[in-house]
Amino acid sequence: MKNILKYTFAVLAVGFVSCEPEFDTPVTEQGFYTSGSADLSKYVSVGNSLTAGYADGALYKMGQEHSFPNIMAQQFAFAGGGDFSQPLMNDNLGGLLMGGTQIAENRFVLAVDANGNPGPVRLEGAPTTDITNKLTGPFNNVGVPGAKSFHLVAPGYGNLAGVANGAANPYYVRFASSDNATVLEDATSQSYTFFSLWIGNNDILSYATSGGVGVDQTGNFDPTTYGGNDITDPNVFASVYSQQVEALTANGAKGVLVNIPEVTSLPYFTTVPTQSIPLDAATAGALNAQFGAYNTQVLPGLVQMGVISPEEAALRMVNFSEGVNFPIMTDDDLTDLTDILQGAPFSLPAELAALLGQLRQVNNDDLVVLTASSVLGSTPDPNNPQGVVGVSIPLADQYVLAKSEQDRVTAASVAYNATIEALANSKGLAFVDARAALSRLANGGLPYDGGVLTSAFVTGGAFSLDGVHPSPRGYAYTANLIIDAINNTYDATIPIVNVGDYPTVMATNN
Repeated sequence: MKNILKYTFAVLAVGFVSCEPEFDTPVTEQGFYTSGSADLSKYVSVGNSLTAGYADGALYKMGQEHSFPNIMAQQFAFAGGGDFSQPLMNDNLGGLLMGGTQIAENRFVLAVDANGNPGPVRLEGAPTTDITNKLTGPFNNVGVPGAKSFHLVAPGYGNLAGVANGAANPYYVRFASSDNATVLEDATSQSYTFFSLWIGNNDILSYATSGGVGVDQTGNFDPTTYGGNDITDPNVFASVYSQQVEALTANGAKGVLVNIPEVTSLPYFTTVPTQSIPLDAATAGALNAQFGAYNTQVLPGLVQMGVISPEEAALRMVNFSEGVNFPIMTDDDLTDLTDILQGAPFSLPAELAALLGQLRQVNNDDLVVLTASSVLGSTPDPNNPQGVVGVSIPLADQYVLAKSEQDRVTAASVAYNATIEALANSKGLAFVDARAALSRLANGGLPYDGGVLTSAFVTGGAFSLDGVHPSPRGYAYTANLIIDAINNTYDATIPIVNVGDYPTVMATNN
C-alpha cells in the first residue's frame, strides 16, 4: 500500500511552483504616500516564527527576506520609514548548528521520487549557521521561531547554556543582547516609533500539531510547569500579552496587533483525508471477520459490566467496506481496557488485549495531520507484509487531532483573541483579524492581483511546504492585510504590494 501523499499529489506538476509574471507596480515616488498619524521612521516587529519569516519547516535567508515585516518595511519606506534589519541566517538551507553539530533540520523542498510522486523532502547539504556565532544588534525584527507568549518576557531565553535542556531558544541565542535579556527588552530598548505584535499561535499550535499529545493547562497559572506541547492558560496569556502591549506603547509609539488564526484550518490539518485506506471487497470482509467477535461480544460485554458507556462502545466499533476506509487508530483519551481484556471473562492474549485497549477508527470529526501521510498504508516490519499501518497496525494518537482536542484549541484561541482585540481597542491600535482571513482562505480563497490564494497544500499558493507557515506569496498577502489595517486606523496611504510578484514553493530533484 502506497504512501497517502501519492493519492494527494497525483495531479501535481512541478511547473506551478515558479514565480508568476511580474505585474505593473504602483506609483512609488517619495512623498506621494503618507503615514497619517503614525510615525514609521523606526519600526520593530515582535513575535514568533510568523514574524521571523519561517517557512518550509525552517528559518532560512530567503524566507526571512520575504517575511511580512520586511515586506512592510519596504512599503513603509514610501511614507517615511527607515532601515529595517533582521538577524539573517547564513544560507538558504535553513539548518542550525551548535558548536558544529546540527540541531535543526534543513528546509523542505518539493521533489519527485523515483515513481514520479511529488512531495516535500528535506534539502540536502551542510548548513553554515552556528548559534555560537553571536550577531551584533539591535535588530528591527525580533521574531523568534518557537516562542510562546510568555517566552517573550522570560529572562535567559537567549542563553546558550539553556539550549540543551530546552530553557532557551537557539534562534534567539544568535541575536540576544545578553544572556539574561528578554525578547521584549531587546525590542523596547530601541528608539522605535512603530511596532507590530503577533504572538500566541505557538501557545496552541504545538498541542494541535502533536495530535493533542500535551496538556490543556487552563487553570494552571504557572507557565514554568508547562510542557512543550501544552496549551497556555488564557489568563496567563492575557497577563503577559497585556504586559507586552503596555511596554511597547509606553513611549507613545503606535502599532498593530494581529490575532490568532484557527490553526485547525491550516493545510497541516486539512490535507490528509480521514478516509485514506483503499480496500477491495475480499480484504474488507476478512478484516470484518477478525473484528466480528470484538464488535458483537466484547464491546457489548464491557457495556453490560459497566466498564464503558454505550456511546463509547459505538465509537470503538471497527468496520471496513469495499472502497476507501477510515484507518484504525490508538486514542489515548479512551479508557485503557488492556488489563480488563486480559482478565475474565474475556481472557484475551496480552498482545491482542494491548491492541484493542484504546482502539477505534478515525471518523469525520477527526483531523489527520500532515505527517501521517508518511506512515499511513506503510508496512514498518519487512518480515510482516500484513502489518499495515491503519489496517492491522493502529495509527498512533499523535497523528490525529480528535474533536475534543480541537475544541480545547478553539476555546483557548477564542479567549486569546478576546484579549488581543480588547487591547487594540483600548489603546487605539490597528487590529488585524487573521482568524477571519484564514477562514476565507480555507473556504473559497482570497483574490489577489494575479489569481486566488487558497489553503490547499502546495497548489493553493498561500502556504509553504510545512503546511503551517505561509509561502512568500502568503507573507505578501499578510503584509497587505496589515498595511490595510494601518491605513484605516491611522489615515495613512502606505502602498500595498503585488502578491503575484512573490513565489510560492520551491522545487528541486536533488
